[in-house]
Amino acid sequence: MSDTGRALPPFRKISYAVGHCLNDLCASMWFTYLLVFYHSVLGFQNTNAGLLLLVGQIADAICTPLIGYESDQSPGCLNYGKRKTWHLVGTVSVVASFSFIFNRCLACSPLTPQWASLIYFVPFIIIFQFGWAATQISHLSLIPELVTCEHAKVELTAYRYAFTVVANIAVYAVAYLLFHVQAGMDDDPLSDSLGPADIPIFRNLALIVLGIGTLFTILFHVGTTEALTLGANEEVRGEKGRKRDKKEEEAEDEQRSLLPSCNTTLSRLQWKCWLQQASFYQVALLYMSTRLIVNLSQTYISMYLINTLGLPKKFIATIPLVMYLSGFLSSFIMKPVSKRIGKCLTYFVGLVLIMAFSYWVLLDIQMGQQVYGAAVLLGAGSATILVISLAMTAELIADQTQSGAFVYGAMSFTDKLANGVAVMMIQALHPCHTVACCPACVWFYHYIMVAVTGGVAIVAALALCSILIWPIKIRSRGQQVISDDSGQVN
Repeated sequence: MSDTGRALPPFRKISYAVGHCLNDLCASMWFTYLLVFYHSVLGFQNTNAGLLLLVGQIADAICTPLIGYESDQSPGCLNYGKRKTWHLVGTVSVVASFSFIFNRCLACSPLTPQWASLIYFVPFIIIFQFGWAATQISHLSLIPELVTCEHAKVELTAYRYAFTVVANIAVYAVAYLLFHVQAGMDDDPLSDSLGPADIPIFRNLALIVLGIGTLFTILFHVGTTEALTLGANEEVRGEKGRKRDKKEEEAEDEQRSLLPSCNTTLSRLQWKCWLQQASFYQVALLYMSTRLIVNLSQTYISMYLINTLGLPKKFIATIPLVMYLSGFLSSFIMKPVSKRIGKCLTYFVGLVLIMAFSYWVLLDIQMGQQVYGAAVLLGAGSATILVISLAMTAELIADQTQSGAFVYGAMSFTDKLANGVAVMMIQALHPCHTVACCPACVWFYHYIMVAVTGGVAIVAALALCSILIWPIKIRSRGQQVISDDSGQVN
């Protein structure tokens, strides 16, 4: 029995799950603090701060499907494995670029035009997003290769998300400590406001993030082995690796080329064939909506806390920390709940929690300390829908692991592009164009938090309804493709 048919031992589960921690640590800073850092700390205009985030999301959106395709096609470096090779390339890119993003322009002065500073930061952002995409796609693509059972995929995804939560908790805990230490050393009554004096905090936070993430990445590469190590030629030659002469192989290749590429007897879907699958678009819409809820709420929660609720800056660390703690706890019950009521109903429960948060924010204008309770709802709901959406993507791929990276890349393309466009639109609609916030900001961020949670949750609910009506299945032209355990088509 192959590795994919056995349950993974605990160490391999853990070593796999920590492989995305560097990405998670960096993504936590990227979505939570990028706009805050460039607008409130460096003093960029709202549109310029949004433009940098848009550039990053577009770069990620373009790189993701291309990396997914190349990851499926490339054999990898020597015998290291194609997924782990791309993971290593991505890690090096992230480590080399991320610290420059959360720091002042090294060649700039107070008289430097803002457009020149933008040009300085753009290359680092593009390199970072390339590396982030390479790491994400290669890591996700390992799930259907390591395990085949649907519940095992949910479990592995839940493990992965649990460490995502741990990574986010680490970021916000360190951020809180840095803000707390600064507050103890600063007697200025305006120290609760963000400004240029906070640049060292974000720079040190970025360096700590890279150090922690690198350690986790080493554990991943040491403890994780790709389950599918055979090349494409060995798979064709037979179960026991029999050697055939070149003429026989050419004859078989020619025979296979006469068959429709999307309806081969081994049911091996290539990237073009996925574009003909209705389930591909259903899952893409669900995944995109999920990511919009998670990422946009994470991006604007800091602005909401500071400008709408008027809370001290330490709350931009404590409230996200509460969100991810609740998400961490909910991740432990994800597998038994989804096993009992199914993935679709579990996802619906997560949406209910998101809608409850949105309704609370809409009605309670002066929330005050009650924001902790709202944060628990948002954190648990976000964790639930994110884990289940990833599990549904793995269910879509099933045994089509040879093109799994393309599927994950395409899903990520929709989410990154949608996030970037949404942030740019929100920034363009912002009523203030200076660093100082006007009274209109109070209502602006209030309604933004309602829209990016409750509004997008409605779209996610519609996508979920389509999956309930037309379940996730791979279908050929006028005929359903069902693979049994041996990989044959019934």
